Amino acid sequence: MLIRSIVSVLAFSAMHAAALAAPRVTVQRAPHEGLQPRVAVGSDGRLHLLYFAGEAHHGDLFYIRSDDGGASYSTPIRVNSQPGSAVAAGTMRGGQIALGRNGRVHVAWNGSGQAKPKGPLNPKQPADSPHNGLPMLYSRVNDAGTAFEPQRNLMKHTFALDGGGTVAADDAGNVFVTWHAGSGSGDGGEAGRRVWMARSTDDGLTFAKEEPVSPKAGGACGCCGMTSLANPDGGLYLLYRIAAGSVNRHTRLLFSKNGTGPFEPVRIHRWIVSRCPASSYSLAPAKGGVLMAWETNDQVFYARFDSATAKRSRPVHPPTSDAKRKHPTLAVNHRGQVLLAWTEVGGWGQGGKLAWQVYDADGQPIPDANGTKDDLRPWSLVAAIARPDGGFTLMY
Repeated sequence: MLIRSIVSVLAFSAMHAAALAAPRVTVQRAPHEGLQPRVAVGSDGRLHLLYFAGEAHHGDLFYIRSDDGGASYSTPIRVNSQPGSAVAAGTMRGGQIALGRNGRVHVAWNGSGQAKPKGPLNPKQPADSPHNGLPMLYSRVNDAGTAFEPQRNLMKHTFALDGGGTVAADDAGNVFVTWHAGSGSGDGGEAGRRVWMARSTDDGLTFAKEEPVSPKAGGACGCCGMTSLANPDGGLYLLYRIAAGSVNRHTRLLFSKNGTGPFEPVRIHRWIVSRCPASSYSLAPAKGGVLMAWETNDQVFYARFDSATAKRSRPVHPPTSDAKRKHPTLAVNHRGQVLLAWTEVGGWGQGGKLAWQVYDADGQPIPDANGTKDDLRPWSLVAAIARPDGGFTLMY
């Protein structure tokens, strides 16, 4: 009995030490010098990567995959069927990727001023403006997995697309493309913007007309992006920034426990500021909810959201800094350790650096599990991957 107790104690101590050990964080450039890498990892371990290339205001999205953890990649496939119809300027308007049933790849992105088909025109803008009629574009990989289908605009009666849209998908064949925009019934400003969703129930073959999923009150911050996640637990989560009274730019979560609605709005973090922060967000699966990362007061935070109680945990953030922190991203390994990474950029269109910190399952920073890298290119951001060995890879 004593020997068994000693063995149990030693085993517990070893597990505890492993949970506290600093995981190895590897930092690498996105292949082909791609900007704004977005990653998704399938249940089979296959790594799917989306990146931007070309002129920031009218470039292209490319897709590659890896079956050996990123040691080698497939030949790039262009996602957008019309050259120059994607955009990177502003960072939050780029492409997003999601994996659906049978690992099918779905991509959504804000169309550039050159993109076609156009979306509905904003009556408050000149009809011939290149910024009028910007479309919310979508494509999926074909059945053979060899190319992407012709791009489609999903905006049927909304207009004034600005901040970045997002895509989520699940194993039941549902695909959700979401964005914020105005409509004929709105007041035309940020307060009149709402979050809209076009939903497919047949793996992206067809989509229903977009419907509002956010409350009329609160609006949406015009040039801030958003993100979404279809959780394995069946829930659907949308994270974005409101714009009420021009200065109330709080982070809000919309969630549906069954993925079909209605969506419950929850204020995540308050921020009083009279400018558009041009933010983006990150979500990661967690038992009974999600982990979410956001920006407030030019700093980055993450917290856990419990869908049963509709409450978030205490926000965790790196030590306060004078640096302007933006575009946070999350990854969680099998030990429950959380990598929070972000960018620090001097201003519009400027390069900067990326930074990161790894936290244990209780939200405590792990010593010697942080760092920075200085050669972030203009308009880019960082993607995070949890590896099977418990380490993390950052791609920028």
